[in-house]
Amino acid sequence: MCPNKTATNADRLFEKTLFFFRAALLHPKPFRCSGSVPIAMARGLCLGWVVASFSAQSATAPQDVVSLHASHPAVQATTAERPKRANFEQEQASQESRSIADWVVDSSDNQGMPFAIVDKAQAKVFVFMADGRLRGSASALLGLSRGDDSVPGIGKRKLSSIRPEERTTPAGRFVASLDRNLKGEEILWVDYETAISMHRVITSNTKERRAQRLASESLLDKRISYGCINVPVKFYENVLSPAFTGTDGIVYVLPETRSAREVFGSYEVEERIGSKTASQDAPLALGSGSAAGLAK
Repeated sequence: MCPNKTATNADRLFEKTLFFFRAALLHPKPFRCSGSVPIAMARGLCLGWVVASFSAQSATAPQDVVSLHASHPAVQATTAERPKRANFEQEQASQESRSIADWVVDSSDNQGMPFAIVDKAQAKVFVFMADGRLRGSASALLGLSRGDDSVPGIGKRKLSSIRPEERTTPAGRFVASLDRNLKGEEILWVDYETAISMHRVITSNTKERRAQRLASESLLDKRISYGCINVPVKFYENVLSPAFTGTDGIVYVLPETRSAREVFGSYEVEERIGSKTASQDAPLALGSGSAAGLAK
């Protein structure tokens, strides 16, 4: 804090040491019966000066050691690698939904856009803000048949020509945007090529009981559509539509016949952090730098 003052005190101490040395050598008689006293005092002061000088240097050792420890790659990795996760609030969700949502946020796969996760196995939709905070969730109606692929050219065919086994909701990552269908109703286009969209539940065919199916706890009841994703009207108007208004977004439809990693190229956030930390993990030994030099 005060280097000039420290240097001045050291100089004064050195001068006093020289004074006693000179006194001992040039004027031995005045110091009766104790001719060795000045020399002893001089030696003591000299030793004290050396010790004080060494202590001043040693006082910085703890800071140097801490600095060296903090600069170690393993320590920096532990401090810097804070995994990002999606916030589901108190909403119940499957492990796969949580895993994919965490991966989306941690990897920024959504590229700063809002996103939705369609969990086909649980027949549930989750809508998130761009930063991974949950906007809302709801049950959903899905394609009649299990499967993660669409039949080629199905988007150009009439509904009446699509066989039951072809009525699947394809899995994958889709850039989605709001638009209007032929009737002028707003929908969220998920995959235009295969004519897959997410929209308000269609109740025109009373025999299908789609509204009742949405409220049912049975997952089998949720498989009824030609492939589109039907959600409750209020959920669409209050959560889904506002989230995608004025911007594109990403819809992740989870697979049911393949792994999510195979479809999305995703990873478990904990695995990434663990493997990176392990690769950089090394003993925090002192090197040949300033801290090691203190032992010389």
